Amino acid sequence: MTKNVLILGASGSIARIVVQHLLAQVGSDITKLTLLVRHPQKLAGLDLTNPGVQVVQADVLDTDHLATIMAGQSLVYGNLYGADLGQQAASVVKAMQQAQVRRLIWISANGVYGEIPGAYGRWNQEMLGSTLTAYADATRVVEASQLDYTLIRPAWFQDEPEVDYEMTFKGEAFKGTEISRQSVADLVEKLIHDPEQLIGESVGISKPNTEGPAPRWYR
Repeated sequence: MTKNVLILGASGSIARIVVQHLLAQVGSDITKLTLLVRHPQKLAGLDLTNPGVQVVQADVLDTDHLATIMAGQSLVYGNLYGADLGQQAASVVKAMQQAQVRRLIWISANGVYGEIPGAYGRWNQEMLGSTLTAYADATRVVEASQLDYTLIRPAWFQDEPEVDYEMTFKGEAFKGTEISRQSVADLVEKLIHDPEQLIGESVGISKPNTEGPAPRWYR
């Protein structure tokens, strides 16, 4: 089956890992890989010479332009950030609806539901502040969209070269305090390759046995 993948915010730390892994698959498992960024120079160091790879400079708030980019895509992976993240999500959802693209993988944040118990939940809220509000706004937009979405709510990132994670689901208490970027990328890639997984789910992801009042580097 033809699989055209659009990555929004392709220069983000998680997205770059996903892109690095997917580049070798363009032309086999993936037909076309489209990387949307506001600043293409942030993709420096990646080999983007494959004719099946397209880099598009665009703003996701330009809904009509975004809808034209989405035409013919199989799925969209959103790795976006900003105080206006709720507005960004609304534009993405509207563009997907216009382009008749249904599958969305969206990076959110732990704590958007107040699902983290105890000291870590309080620390997370204090540290993220208005950023957590922005993620929560976007989460509500995605959940109300009626798209085939998967929300991913990571713990705090670390850079250990490992894939080691457990998941919790909406309505369950969040576990752990940290997660490797490689682990989040691994889950995203699994969903890209098997997009029927976890449709309509909001998934918390953390490294097992990392419970505590804060990630290790803040204790």
